[in-house]
Amino acid sequence: MLSYFRWVLFFIALFVTVMGGALFLGNTLLTAPGPLDKTKNIVIARGAGPATMAKVLRDEGVIEHDRLFRLALLIDPAPKPIKAGEYEIPPHISMQALVDLLQSGKVVQRRLTVPEGTTTAEVVEQVRKTEALAGEITLDLKEGDLLPETYFYSRDDTRDGLLLRMKEAMDKTLDEAWRKRAAGLPLVTRREALVLASIIEKETAIPAERPRVAAVYLNRLRRRMKLESDPTVIYGLTGGKGLLNRDLTRADLQSTSPYNTYMVAGLPPGPICNPGRASIVAATNPAPRDRSLYFVADGQGGHVFAANLLEHNRNVERWRQIQRERQEQQLQTPSAAPGSPSLPLPAPQTAPAPARQ
Repeated sequence: MLSYFRWVLFFIALFVTVMGGALFLGNTLLTAPGPLDKTKNIVIARGAGPATMAKVLRDEGVIEHDRLFRLALLIDPAPKPIKAGEYEIPPHISMQALVDLLQSGKVVQRRLTVPEGTTTAEVVEQVRKTEALAGEITLDLKEGDLLPETYFYSRDDTRDGLLLRMKEAMDKTLDEAWRKRAAGLPLVTRREALVLASIIEKETAIPAERPRVAAVYLNRLRRRMKLESDPTVIYGLTGGKGLLNRDLTRADLQSTSPYNTYMVAGLPPGPICNPGRASIVAATNPAPRDRSLYFVADGQGGHVFAANLLEHNRNVERWRQIQRERQEQQLQTPSAAPGSPSLPLPAPQTAPAPARQ
């Protein structure tokens, strides 16, 4: 009888030793550094099973043994499903850390930045060309529908989905700005605020100037003066589908386009771009007690403002003198190569406007 118990104890001890060794070996294999020598993005497809995932990871050099990966999934004490998507795999990741990463759902976040002042046609083309997005664009989007901002997305997010997020962001931003608008604005609807914001966006890229530019146009609306904004004329000529690539002519300023604010009173029929948050806020909260009715380029990238035509004409003459001096300086500058023609004077960043009553 004693001999029998000794054998039982022997086999128990042997079993514990073997199991302990197996657990030690398994833990060592699960926590050992993997073969991947540099960071790599790996895509786990939707609906992929353990065998398919293991093959992808092995083929990409993340793991060496398919079965060990599948075993790691089986013995996971708190098993969770692996989420499909694109993952950034760090070098030499262990099997255990790999499983944790794939179960976390922390997929790669890509970003798309939409610049302020871009037209809807330009944004749609930007999204169409953006890599890793899925699907065609089927939405019917209007000018001013989309909020310029930086948007994060994951691989295989749809193009329509990303554009809908931009539209929802614009709706939310415009609603909030309209609710917080200053009293006494000569604007009836939030859409009119959007139209004005789009003009402000195109007139100046300097944040501090936006409330003053807004004040100029709102003051002119109150007095029933024409807005005389060059960017609206340009939009009427291009339809927001490209650059004009030339200076405006007298014929342009006399065109019958509904966007020609030199000829048509009030706001144009719609936005001329997608304005950013700052321009929307400026349109609904202009510079207080600013009586300016005119502004013109100051030669340093900004503008100088005037409350009456006499003062404005002096500012315009000062700007023209700056232009003449720059032209003379260019003519006196030696060409880069013998016989090369002089380069044309670059146009100001924003056109002088409004330039006349």
